[in-house]
Amino acid sequence: MCGKPMILHIYELVSALSPKTHAFVVGHQRDQVMDALSEKPVDFVVQEQQLGTAHAVSEFLKQHSNIQGLLLVLNGDTPLLQPSTLRGLLNVHQQRQAAISLLTTDLLDPTGYGRVIRNHQGNIQRIVEEADASSAEKEVREVNAGIYAFDIEKLGKLLPLIQAENRQREFYLPDVISLALQEQWTVLPQKVHCEEVIGINTKVELAEANRVLRKRINQQWMLRGVSMMDPDSTYIDAAVQLGSDVVLYPNVFLEGNTLVGSEVTIYPNCRITDSYIDSECVIYENSSIESAHLESGVKIGPFARIRPDSYLQTGARIGNFVELKKTFVGEGTKANHLSYLGDATIGKNVNIGAGTITCNYDGEKKHPTVIEDGVFIGSDTQLIAPVKIHKGAYIAAGSSITEDVPENSLAIARGRQVNKSGWKPKKK
Repeated sequence: MCGKPMILHIYELVSALSPKTHAFVVGHQRDQVMDALSEKPVDFVVQEQQLGTAHAVSEFLKQHSNIQGLLLVLNGDTPLLQPSTLRGLLNVHQQRQAAISLLTTDLLDPTGYGRVIRNHQGNIQRIVEEADASSAEKEVREVNAGIYAFDIEKLGKLLPLIQAENRQREFYLPDVISLALQEQWTVLPQKVHCEEVIGINTKVELAEANRVLRKRINQQWMLRGVSMMDPDSTYIDAAVQLGSDVVLYPNVFLEGNTLVGSEVTIYPNCRITDSYIDSECVIYENSSIESAHLESGVKIGPFARIRPDSYLQTGARIGNFVELKKTFVGEGTKANHLSYLGDATIGKNVNIGAGTITCNYDGEKKHPTVIEDGVFIGSDTQLIAPVKIHKGAYIAAGSSITEDVPENSLAIARGRQVNKSGWKPKKK
């Protein structure tokens, strides 16, 4: 979701509450979940047999038998929850000294969710899973969000009482609610907006959750001074950072750990991934930038491709249909048209003519090209690496350069032109 595994959104959500113990119960495809969280300071509880949500919490308590106080339990597929919502749940829970607090919401289509059953006075009685619900109970729109606050001591007394007497033969965590009410302990349901607690089980729900999260991200940046011509068609990943007075046109994708400085303009249909774009850069239409560094005032595109490990110094200009790969471009250097520059180190104030190619691959290895300051490369030049063009040299258009070119010299490497007078009438 917006550039991060869903479980990382959950991790960041809960981390905002500064919990003393932070654990993930994992089972099915647990390696993927654990890999996503491998760099985070969390505990993992392996649920070898997936016997239900109450069993999952029991496995956690077995591994953390000495913890006391308040336990927050939530699902791993609710990444739209806000920290403020959880703080509100916990505050009310503590103020009322409840045994259990839980979040509920009303859905137009509650299919798939456990229904919240209340009595005539409006007090909660129990939660019934859809597979076990009667026809009348299935008509209830208030559903359980699967997010709870528990008094740990009381929860420990209730969990062993749960029975797997249901169609799925699982131990349901919501069953603690009716058990707590039997003990006359306080159970507090708190309603929230359905958008926050939607669970993600299908690609349709995933797309909808991405839309909601993207809207939140865009609103956050616009309130900080970023201009978006069409926020609905602007895609900014959660980890992206933007400076002030950035202007984003439609269909811009800013992905991964991209940083964009102030007063940058990015025109339509551009994709920038894991890159640093310094202030006052301009990215023209239909350009792609991946794992690159652009210093201030650089201009890219239209239809340019900047591949990984490229570095462009202040004021460099990369124009239409130019591709860079692992290339350093010096200050003020221009490559305006139809060129490929790979494995190259290019100095300051160099002019790269249209159709220039660094021939860096010999079929087995990649070789470097070095172009020093002030060099002029004529159009349709092939620089066959490894080769070095020294400071101030000129390369005549249409040349294939296979040897180093000395400083301030002119290199011409092309066949001599021959004109044959009267050739066309004789041919006819």
